[in-house]
Amino acid sequence: MTELDVASRPVIARGTRLQWEGAQGAHVLLYPEGMVKLNASAAAILTRCDGARTVAEVIGELERTYCAELGKDVLAFLTLALERNWLELRP
Repeated sequence: MTELDVASRPVIARGTRLQWEGAQGAHVLLYPEGMVKLNASAAAILTRCDGARTVAEVIGELERTYCAELGKDVLAFLTLALERNWLELRP
């Protein structure tokens, strides 16, 4: 697995799609093996993982939006998402 760094640019992995699912009332992550219904926090993070923003920018946006220190939690979730192959990192 690639090392997560605040300068990395996370993006939804190839073959995986993030979308709003009205029937579920939530964002879902679709991939060949199935589907994951995301809670609001996970969706807030993953919707910002567009390959253009760095990890630091994602954290900054979320901290400004929610007026809280979220760096450790965001890094923990992104690490999990990378381990589960939901995300890829762009240089």
